[in-house]
Amino acid sequence: MTTRNVNIERRSFSLGELRASGDDDSRIVTGHAAVFDVISHPIMDFRETIAPGAFAESIKSDDIRALWNHDPSRVLGRNKSKTLKLTEDDRGLAFEMNVAETGFGNDALVSIRRGDVDEMSFGFVTIEDKWTQEPDELALRTLVKVQLLDISPVAFAAYPDTDVAVRALEAWRESLPAAQRSLAMRVREQRLAEADG
Repeated sequence: MTTRNVNIERRSFSLGELRASGDDDSRIVTGHAAVFDVISHPIMDFRETIAPGAFAESIKSDDIRALWNHDPSRVLGRNKSKTLKLTEDDRGLAFEMNVAETGFGNDALVSIRRGDVDEMSFGFVTIEDKWTQEPDELALRTLVKVQLLDISPVAFAAYPDTDVAVRALEAWRESLPAAQRSLAMRVREQRLAEADG
């Protein structure tokens, strides 16, 4: 798959389970970069969840890197070089990386061992998603299939690059029959009023 002229999104999770091996000589870091079937905090005026299997095809076929804070100049590992192993398990997107023996790699290990950095993020391009809207609820986006670009230990869990998903939400709303579109807009306006209130 190519990623030219596409909309890259990033999602972060505070999982509290990013960990380095207890052995000071080990450079192995493990954890989950994403979890399945957990509904996110509100992102603008929708929520998001990841379906099991969303990463399956990508982790088998794509060249994926582990980056420090999504910085492409700070590669910690890569699946192509077998320094990054990615699998889907019952919980989500599990990883094991053998951190590069570089200055920033050493700094990353220290920060992870101390617990200063314990959050993960992943960069992706949406291949398939599904939107639903229940009365009086925020729209729910389910990531069904994504192209995974990178995973990253990050200092702050956040939801950057949401404008791509917001455009997808608006396109989905426009495709709804008039009655459903009206309901979706009423919920959106109610949420905006509550936020201002």
